[in-house]
Amino acid sequence: MDIRGGAGQERQGGAGREWPGMYCDLYLMRHGQTLWNAEGRMQGRLDSALTDLGRRQARQQAALVRGIDAIRISSPLGRAVETAEIVFGGASFLTDDRLAEIDIGRFSGHLIDDLRRQEPEFFRGDRLAWYDSAPGGEHFRGLQHRVGAFLAELSQPALIVTHGITLRMLRVLAMGTGADRLGELTVEQGAVHVVRGARHEVWRPRDP
Repeated sequence: MDIRGGAGQERQGGAGREWPGMYCDLYLMRHGQTLWNAEGRMQGRLDSALTDLGRRQARQQAALVRGIDAIRISSPLGRAVETAEIVFGGASFLTDDRLAEIDIGRFSGHLIDDLRRQEPEFFRGDRLAWYDSAPGGEHFRGLQHRVGAFLAELSQPALIVTHGITLRMLRVLAMGTGADRLGELTVEQGAVHVVRGARHEVWRPRDP
């Protein structure tokens, strides 16, 4: 999909950069809570619907980004599209396969607690390290390649609805901190992670 001028697959309703700070402003949003999030079940490229809380989180994000002049792009996975439809309030948006969640191979669809108990060798060390060794998965190198290509093509500020690990990769590449820092980053549902000029901040809804 060509995102340089806004053309691409639209839904109604690689030359790389050489140093951080060259990227356009990014307004990054993780999809709202899903049924599998609530269960502790790993999704990867699989999917489940948003919960009532997830839809409420998407409405919070909509309020936070209202009025921002930027291209609107979402992962094509159902939970992200459902979130984007709420966030963008029925306005059209693009989807890009490069914003999909990291593929976790045969771990997809399993409860994380079961995986930790049955295959503990994958869960030693850094809390996110297992994403880089999941059998049959994409691993960080593959994710970095496609996310880097997406960022290199982007030529305007962007409102992006994506996923937890993919959002982290977008952040580290845009800030120039390296994929080895993924495990240090947190991602919040219902908030907006803003990266401008290689600096990161989190926008959260105000307390009632």
